[in-house]
Amino acid sequence: MTPGPGPGEARWAAPIDRALRFLWGVVRPVAPFLVGIPLLLILQTVLDSQGMDDWTIILISVGINVVLAVSLNVVNGFTGQFSLGHAGFMAVGAYTTAKITLAFAASAHSLAQQAVFAVALLGGMAMAAVAGLVVGMPSLRLRGDYLAIVTLGFGQIIVSIIENVDALGKAIGLSGLPGLTNITWTGVAAIATIVMARRLAVSTQGRALFAIREDEIAAEAMGVDTTGYKVRAFVISAAFAGLAGGLIVHLLQLATPRSFTFIRSFEVVVMVVLGGLGSITGSVLAAALLTVALEALREFQQYRMVVYSFLLIVLMLLRPQGLFGTRELWDLPLLRRLPWMRTRAAAAPAGAAPTEVRGESETGGQS
Repeated sequence: MTPGPGPGEARWAAPIDRALRFLWGVVRPVAPFLVGIPLLLILQTVLDSQGMDDWTIILISVGINVVLAVSLNVVNGFTGQFSLGHAGFMAVGAYTTAKITLAFAASAHSLAQQAVFAVALLGGMAMAAVAGLVVGMPSLRLRGDYLAIVTLGFGQIIVSIIENVDALGKAIGLSGLPGLTNITWTGVAAIATIVMARRLAVSTQGRALFAIREDEIAAEAMGVDTTGYKVRAFVISAAFAGLAGGLIVHLLQLATPRSFTFIRSFEVVVMVVLGGLGSITGSVLAAALLTVALEALREFQQYRMVVYSFLLIVLMLLRPQGLFGTRELWDLPLLRRLPWMRTRAAAAPAGAAPTEVRGESETGGQS
């Protein structure tokens, strides 16, 4: 028989185990950033050194669309509501960020510009969140098509206000913005959005949102504050839409109301529906595919949107529930056969995946 640990070893084992658990508890929330930021810096350095500006713009566009799609999925996918006002929240965040950087970053040196940009992005998120609260409080008592009409109207009101306010540049917009958006900023924003959505999905708040999506009347009868939870989801979604707006105007170096029309909202909704309502990885994949597809079709400028629309129709006919349905990448049968996924599944509590719709496996969730 193998001898057990001695008294000295046993005395030290428990404190070491507790220390390791505490350290993992501290590191785990920021682990995606600790891994992602160095990789993003390396990627940005390689692209800059090779002069691959086209690929840089495509990757930044993919990252911005990931932020938009995943954040809208919190409302349209997790909560089962139908919002068409994402472009309006983008505009609020974009113009707030632009005004801050124009005021403080223009004359600052490089490092100070990055600090100002970080503060400006946070300010844009805060203003977009306030706008989400103002719109969400009265409108989220509505459901379905009525909510879609209200949020669509909000987006158009924001564009009209911008076009008639001198301080915001009217229809011409704000020009001369510093080009501060890069691979690193966009990647960090995308990671933050995905981490937010995943942590929300497995939280008590997320379970309440899924209950509202499944049956709002039953959830309310069980004591769930349906309006309160929907407003909170709406505010979170609006804040990250504002973040995407701040990034996009500092990529284009121009903030104009033409960038935030209702067509932009529809584009984001298409990404969410194509990826699968409620699926985080589906939204990420759909945002990447549609962004790259639009760039690949740029050669066929005359027929670009016709081919793009045809591809969307074919995809939705073949896969009406979206690429992933309501499941995540790690819920696919192929990945579940991997050894580490079996261990993870065995350790997880019994029941459906957090984003899974009741009865999906019988009604079309199979691939």
